[in-house]
Amino acid sequence: MDNVTVEQKAKNTSTLSASKEKICHEIADLSTLDKSLINLLQHGLPVCERPFEQIANELGSTEAEVILHLNQLKSSRVLSRFGPMFDAVYLGGAFTLAALAVPEEDFDKVTEQVNAFEQIAHNYRRTHRFNMWFVIATEEADEIERVINAIEEKTGLSVLNTPKLKEFYVGLYLPV
Repeated sequence: MDNVTVEQKAKNTSTLSASKEKICHEIADLSTLDKSLINLLQHGLPVCERPFEQIANELGSTEAEVILHLNQLKSSRVLSRFGPMFDAVYLGGAFTLAALAVPEEDFDKVTEQVNAFEQIAHNYRRTHRFNMWFVIATEEADEIERVINAIEEKTGLSVLNTPKLKEFYVGLYLPV
């Protein structure tokens, strides 16, 4: 391997590292119970009077310990949220996936502006011209357009609206 290739590789590696630092978080140190909880709960929460007790019994733990671990996973941001997922459309509302091409120097400011809207369910940074992707969920179908207009007015940026045309159930499961 010649020096140019080695130098290019070193430069590419440091650039990749720097971009990962902006996007990624530290890797969590998960206990066996944490991993079991994450794996089990991806299939749903039992519908019963004491769901955490039932989960504890399945995992050979206690209800208090399961609740403690779930709270710790939430507070450490391993879990970004813990709760039911509702389909807004069946409740009379709507949702859409939207994106912005945000100048890097304005990214933090625009993130705060977008996240200030109560209708923003998720917001993700991406390495693409459209570097901010977010889900807008509203109580009424016609509210989507009003939120998009308000975001455009507040940020001064054009929103790319990508509404769902067809739904596919993929049964996503990410074992830990």
